Amino acid sequence: MSDMNPALIALDWGTSSLRGFLMDSRGGTLEQRNSPHGITNLPEPGVPGFEAAFEAMCGAWLDRWPHLPVVAGGMVGSNQGWKEAGYAACPADAQRLAAEAAEVATKRGTSVLIAPGVISAPDGEAPDVMRGEEIQIAGALLENPALAARAHFLMPGTHSKWVDIEDGRIIRFATYMTGELFSVLCRHSLLGRLMPEEEAETSVAEAAFERGVDMARNSRPGDLAHQIFAARTLGLTQQVPAAALKDFLSGLLIGHEVVSALGRAASTGAPLALIGEGALCRRYADVLGRLGAAPAMQLGNTAPAGLFRFAIAAGRVAPAQESA
Repeated sequence: MSDMNPALIALDWGTSSLRGFLMDSRGGTLEQRNSPHGITNLPEPGVPGFEAAFEAMCGAWLDRWPHLPVVAGGMVGSNQGWKEAGYAACPADAQRLAAEAAEVATKRGTSVLIAPGVISAPDGEAPDVMRGEEIQIAGALLENPALAARAHFLMPGTHSKWVDIEDGRIIRFATYMTGELFSVLCRHSLLGRLMPEEEAETSVAEAAFERGVDMARNSRPGDLAHQIFAARTLGLTQQVPAAALKDFLSGLLIGHEVVSALGRAASTGAPLALIGEGALCRRYADVLGRLGAAPAMQLGNTAPAGLFRFAIAAGRVAPAQESA
């Protein structure tokens, strides 16, 4: 570490985990640290727990470089976080996030700048919110500037996000609780009683998944609640092996999400890019391809770049270093 020249400490602080990045003036990661101390798994409750988790993650870095700026994004800014940072309204970009950020001072005197979430509230529709994804989007646009003019981002996960970008700003987005619905149905419903722990053979699992996607593609409005029951009846009649019922249900739920989201999207010809964990993004890419809408690219973890962009917008890293 003797040749390091750090410019920023960036924290991706989620519900179940905390990741810290020691970054240079170009936005490169000099060192990364991982911790299980997400906001629901702190060393102790309340503010002391956030202090302890922060010190364990950043203490050694700040002992050596005490004047480094620190920024954070994710659930640390929620109403259950260290300090609440509200929701910036669409259209939102890194500058708006910086303007509406919250700030908290640690016991050692370090200031931590916390990014807000984003809210989409189209007239006549229920509002939608995100927290953490806005930082990933800022990173994706920093690393892929050609997407800034107009693009769609798909961010699969527990609560999947479909995001419209125009002129480098989040214009609108929609949330699908696909991952959480899958988990609840498998663990806490009658369906799960037929689903064993072991996984099906790859070819069997793929066939069951594709059957679920095709059922979603051929569905009519309101069919989902009826089709979910097929995860039980296909098992009872042995049309789908028990070990592959989870794969069928996954294909059905993801298929319905993609059919709905593609139907909501305006036909603009804008590129569709995936942001998130690799295996899940590949699964969504397979569904998109099966439905005739293959994404232009799959972007990996863009959170570090997004935190760096947020720091630039907030004046915590010199703007001249952005062009580098």
